[in-house]
Amino acid sequence: CTGCMVCVNTCPAPTKALKMSPIQDRIEAKEHILADYLYNEVPYKGELVGRNTYKNTVFNQPLFEFSGACAGCGETPYIRFATQLFGERMIIANATGCSSIYGASFPASPYTTNADGRGPAWANSLFEDNAEYGFGMKIAQDTIRDRMQTIIASNQKDFNDDLKALLNEWIENREDGDKTLELYKKILPLLEKSNSESAKQLLEVKEHFVRQSQWIIGGDGWAYDIGYGGLDHVIANAEDVNILVLDTEVYSNTGGQSSKSARAGSIAKFTAAGKPGKKKDLAAQAMTYESVYVAAISHGANATQVMKAMKEAESYPGPSLIIAYSPCIAHGINGGLGNSHQQAKLATECGYWPTFRYDPRRIAEGKNPLQIDSKEPQWEKYHDFLLSENRYQQLLKSNPEAAERLLHANIVDAKRRWAMYKRMAAADYSEVIE
Repeated sequence: CTGCMVCVNTCPAPTKALKMSPIQDRIEAKEHILADYLYNEVPYKGELVGRNTYKNTVFNQPLFEFSGACAGCGETPYIRFATQLFGERMIIANATGCSSIYGASFPASPYTTNADGRGPAWANSLFEDNAEYGFGMKIAQDTIRDRMQTIIASNQKDFNDDLKALLNEWIENREDGDKTLELYKKILPLLEKSNSESAKQLLEVKEHFVRQSQWIIGGDGWAYDIGYGGLDHVIANAEDVNILVLDTEVYSNTGGQSSKSARAGSIAKFTAAGKPGKKKDLAAQAMTYESVYVAAISHGANATQVMKAMKEAESYPGPSLIIAYSPCIAHGINGGLGNSHQQAKLATECGYWPTFRYDPRRIAEGKNPLQIDSKEPQWEKYHDFLLSENRYQQLLKSNPEAAERLLHANIVDAKRRWAMYKRMAAADYSEVIE
């Protein structure tokens, strides 16, 4: 607990199931003993409920916990949930930024392992080359797994019938993450009993039996600005990588500088008079390839949509780009980050952050690839949303005339963007072009 109060404020129960109380009172009541027992002795029950719904998925063990991020951070819920879906086979290339600082502050790490000792493998290179870094990881994995398949196919005589059957089943299902994890647990003990040279070669790369889920994670400063060239190069290729952009619309880690993700009228370092231009539409740019899975998500708006987007992105056999709205301490939200969940919800309701999914697989089915998940915006809430954050309030105080002009440009851009997405979602794809 960081004392952020997001859980209390978000609780849907009319009388609130949670409440904050001084920790010393709880310690004096010996409740820390109960907490220790709960964390150390009571196992997670995720295997009993599966991962078919958001509610069930959050009963699975998070393999990202107790990070050093700001209390109420809007980024960490996305990472935590991704580890609950795929954590036991995730490989993460993390761009420098907030997510790399709270993701690897020496000597501790928020990434952990489950009871089987499995968890995300995490690494950070630089700010500007993260997309290429993760891209290279995926190519390396595929190269190793191709070699494993060649060893199995060329040396069938080296394996007994039981092991041979399992290895051939692995070849047939090598792109199925859950299935390969299941097969790995059966294959490993049989390989360890074998004395053949082929078995020894496979044991040297045994961790690659499980199809890894390759993720490339970073903020908008990386994805929209400094690392955009690499990101564009990666999504233009056919490699199966999943890119998660934690979009705070500002360079959060380096002190709140404006990025190309920032919107008109927002005040940040380098845009003290209010940003004059509009937000770069990274999602629309990616959609032009027609071969990239693209989603815009918001945990406050629709948790089920977040789950759908992540599962669809992970299952898509090509590059995926998920852009996640992330309330930040740099926004200066009224009431603080304890209201980050409600603020994310309001951002979608008013049209500031529409949520959608673009799945190229639908094109071959004669369906429009773009599905807009959020409802028609309540534009009357837009102005109030802007003025509930200090990054927009400041300009109104320092230069009311400029504020009126730029904040009007902000909402006009949002309305135009919404109209564009609606036109795209209404296009007829019933004629399958081959």
